[in-house]
Amino acid sequence: MKERTILHCDLNNFFASVSLLSNKEYIDKPVAVCGSVEERHGIVLAKNDIAKRYGVKTAEAVWEAKLKCNELVILEPDYPEYMRYSKMAKEIYSRYTDLIEPFGVDECWLDVTGSRLLFGNGEQIAERIKNDIKRELGITASVGVSFNKIFAKLGSDMKKPDAVTLIPKESFKEIIYNLPAEDLLFVGKNTKDKLNRVGIFTIGDIAKSDEMLLKKMLGVSGCELKRNAMGLDNSPVLPENYHHIPKSVGRSVTPKSDIESREEVWKIYVRLAEDISKTLSEEDLFATGVCVHTRDSSLNIKETSKSFKGGTNCAMTLAKKAMEVFCESYSFEKPLRSVGFRAINLKERADVAVQEDIFGEYLCDKKEENLENSMRIVRNKYGKESIKRAVTVDT
Repeated sequence: MKERTILHCDLNNFFASVSLLSNKEYIDKPVAVCGSVEERHGIVLAKNDIAKRYGVKTAEAVWEAKLKCNELVILEPDYPEYMRYSKMAKEIYSRYTDLIEPFGVDECWLDVTGSRLLFGNGEQIAERIKNDIKRELGITASVGVSFNKIFAKLGSDMKKPDAVTLIPKESFKEIIYNLPAEDLLFVGKNTKDKLNRVGIFTIGDIAKSDEMLLKKMLGVSGCELKRNAMGLDNSPVLPENYHHIPKSVGRSVTPKSDIESREEVWKIYVRLAEDISKTLSEEDLFATGVCVHTRDSSLNIKETSKSFKGGTNCAMTLAKKAMEVFCESYSFEKPLRSVGFRAINLKERADVAVQEDIFGEYLCDKKEENLENSMRIVRNKYGKESIKRAVTVDT
């Protein structure tokens, strides 16, 4: 089997770069694209390199960013324009391969193994793509080139902006094993903290760690992490139209005022569950667990998950399951700034065991399913607000 050539293309400072194309008077100033302060989404979504030099960080509050840089120019997000540029970038990628897997709006993996006879080696193809992006779209990209997706992504993160980084199979250990563990894909803050507590600080440390230790700390994902660090990732680049089961479907909301009671949470959960249920039903998927997300008034984030027997895509059942987990995990010591939940451990109909017991939840689900289908028919005809559950109506 011939060695693969995988690219990871990351459009640099994407939101800020695209926004500056129509606000060129700010090109030499520190700029951040931020959510609405009035609607309590006032955080930094993206920033340009000048703002980075002041220490402005993604996801921090606007007021914090302003303290670091009082000259910071705030721009509102323009999502239709971001989607337009994302689509144009994919059209450029498609000149070189049809194996393109999006990873968010501004990142894609490309498998160019079969394109090398036409366009040269991976590094040469990456340079061509990078130059096409810069010349045709007016923004820059960083491209990682490697023999698997994990290391290609790592490469695109290593040099920014407007750069190509090669991580070859024969020398990847020398290049990446001294990098911090959190540079590896899927090592978030919580995972990093767990690894650090047992003396694992670098990617090389992960590769050399005992697999049973990693499994004990992180479950099966710990074993996968070790494989990734050792360069054993062989996951394929999946085209955008490839049908795959998502790991979860979730929604969250940040109301205009803090949430101070369980009654408010329940009302929100029912609304969110209806959206989640609609998505699951359209994909014929069933949840076998829920994960509840809270962010309190001090911006502390907490997530708690719980699995259950059988599966459901019924809105009221999902809302009740989420509420159970919420009540077990949150005591309202502080008001909540935002809440949400995800349907997790998703399965297709054929893989779900439905217990058709007369006293269980099956009949409740069927009754609710019929009701929800009727509500969707009305909403499709007369609009989303045409019919509501009484619990979601504001008094």
